[in-house]
Amino acid sequence: MPDREPPANRAGSYRPPAPAPADLIAWPADFGTRFTVFVDTEEEFDWNAPLSRDSRATTAVQALPSAQARFAAAGVPLNFMIDHPIVSDPAAVDILRTILAQGNATIGTQLHPWVNPPFDEAVTPYNSFPGNLPPALEAAKLDVLTTAIAGAFGTPPIAYRAGRYGIGPQTIGLLAARGYRIDSSMRSRYDYGGEGGPDFAAIGNAPFRVSGMIELPLTTIFTGLLRRAGQPLYGRLGKLPRGRGLFARTGLLARVALTPEEMPIADALEAVRIALGEGAPLLNFSFHSPSLVPGHTPYVRDLADLAAFDCWWDRMLALLDSCGARPIALTDLVATAG
Repeated sequence: MPDREPPANRAGSYRPPAPAPADLIAWPADFGTRFTVFVDTEEEFDWNAPLSRDSRATTAVQALPSAQARFAAAGVPLNFMIDHPIVSDPAAVDILRTILAQGNATIGTQLHPWVNPPFDEAVTPYNSFPGNLPPALEAAKLDVLTTAIAGAFGTPPIAYRAGRYGIGPQTIGLLAARGYRIDSSMRSRYDYGGEGGPDFAAIGNAPFRVSGMIELPLTTIFTGLLRRAGQPLYGRLGKLPRGRGLFARTGLLARVALTPEEMPIADALEAVRIALGEGAPLLNFSFHSPSLVPGHTPYVRDLADLAAFDCWWDRMLALLDSCGARPIALTDLVATAG
């Protein structure tokens, strides 16, 4: 589904609290600046149509080897967060096994509940956030997917992302009980409450510990002359007609997520320079696998969009390299966090 934020928060949506200072991960002195890249590896569907259990095509995985090669040439490991249609497709699994054999990638879990059995819920926008499901049903879907991934790749996954960033109050406990070590479901400073999803307004970019897990939020950076006002001002602007757009266009305040999808490269480069200048130890990037093939997402509609997508990464990786920011694999991240 599109990542655009709904206009208003739904009462009762899950709002993870900001972590306590003691829960923030203290990286070693020689950690420097690191970054990760997550690929939401999923089926293709019409992002403008209602969700359907019948949308399970996985043809875009054929583009994964070439994408992997581009990132591997830059020394960047990719973290493929795969869902049920992907792990259920033998051809997709074979492609990912070949990538894993090259030693520069990790397989994780992404739960899209509407295409992940058991199918005991109605297909609705509210139920598309897995954390909104009854705990027993969320657990059952997670068990099906975790078992399938472990069986397909010979090792249980340690990292998780809820589809649509749809973490709920019971999710972390369910993950910890199943041996997961990392959750990356929280999208810093975004609010999906308009459809009943979670509200991450209180969540910053710093990784933290929660219930024995490492929470690795997707990085969001405020830019512009008023960027230090950050989330409080951005929240107030959301209550004004076109307030956020006006402030972004005039260079006063913009919210930039680290993804090539709907984030212009100039804005993203500025955001990264700000983050590095402020000493951010870890940046978390992401994109959807269907964006590697034109026509599957609203972000890459044609060959020109795909060329821009590739150029985005070329320029971003060049900046990170010039600034001394180094990629880190998830296993090394877990070991370093202690």
